[in-house]
Amino acid sequence: MHILHPEDISAYLKEADRRSVLAIFFLELTTGLRKGELIALLWSDFDEQSMTLNICKQAVRVKGGGVKVTRPKTETSIRRISLSQEAIDVLKAEHEKHPDIEYMFPSPVTLGMYYPGSVTAIHNKILKSAGLPHIRLHDLRHTFVTLALQNGVDVKTVSSILGHYDAGFTLRTYTHVTTKMQEEAAATMGKLIGANV
Repeated sequence: MHILHPEDISAYLKEADRRSVLAIFFLELTTGLRKGELIALLWSDFDEQSMTLNICKQAVRVKGGGVKVTRPKTETSIRRISLSQEAIDVLKAEHEKHPDIEYMFPSPVTLGMYYPGSVTAIHNKILKSAGLPHIRLHDLRHTFVTLALQNGVDVKTVSSILGHYDAGFTLRTYTHVTTKMQEEAAATMGKLIGANV
């Protein structure tokens, strides 16, 4: 499991913006959506007024090389997530580029849904052009979780944003992050209580 290091995020997003794909990767880094959820998004899933995004479908590859849209595999994967004002602003700017297309992130070739491999290929090109080490597209999801936990977002909230069945799964998956946080908490409490001895 790797992450896009915080000091590399600016270079990554600048390169994504240069390639006119800022919105899809900004949303990925601020929500941790799965690739299939991301590419299946429609503008009808976005509620600007309530600042939310409805996650109720995913794109999956099928035998023969096609892609179809299905319901997520678990009920907890069907969820409504909150968006930051920054994400709203980026999405509104994206919508102005193609107001008559139902897909939030249409393929510039077909104007339909992106093929999953195409998004991965764009991600790889962004990394290469920005001179950043290779990480998988799925590692952007790990980046979201790692940064959220390290910056004080509680694990139950992170788990619900990700669509995980329970917070225990999130804790087990990201134990390397929470171990570091526990070490920092121990040091903080040691200093706090130790100052009174």
